[in-house]
Amino acid sequence: MNSLVHKTLVVQLLAPGTGRCPVLAHLGYDADDPFAVTAVFAHDGHVLARWRLDREMLSAGLAGPVGVGDVRLRPAATGLWHELRMEFLGDTRPDGSRHRAVVFAWAPAISAFLRETHQIVPPGQEHVPVDELLAEILSAG
Repeated sequence: MNSLVHKTLVVQLLAPGTGRCPVLAHLGYDADDPFAVTAVFAHDGHVLARWRLDREMLSAGLAGPVGVGDVRLRPAATGLWHELRMEFLGDTRPDGSRHRAVVFAWAPAISAFLRETHQIVPPGQEHVPVDELLAEILSAG
């Protein structure tokens, strides 16, 4: 059975002063890291940002607001169009404010991606080989 899920979506980056502009979001899931989803945002062949998201948080963000740290998610709707609003806070600027990016993704596409990940590792069935990891760390010393 395949332990990887990849999906590429066109999402909308909210750019200050210009409105939304399309960028690619490459979503990845690996059963070897069952709690995480990797999101790589790219435009014109250049990686704009790379984030590791909590899979459960991504799922919860489709239903209601989640996150109080560097990543905040919440559903957003414009008429019949249901989106996931993702806000990412980055490094601190010299003036003390932080870099900030807001991305809107089509919620049904995110849901479909998550369903594929749930087929590989159902929620609640995640397993991290902690004993093996500790043994490897201790043997390296």
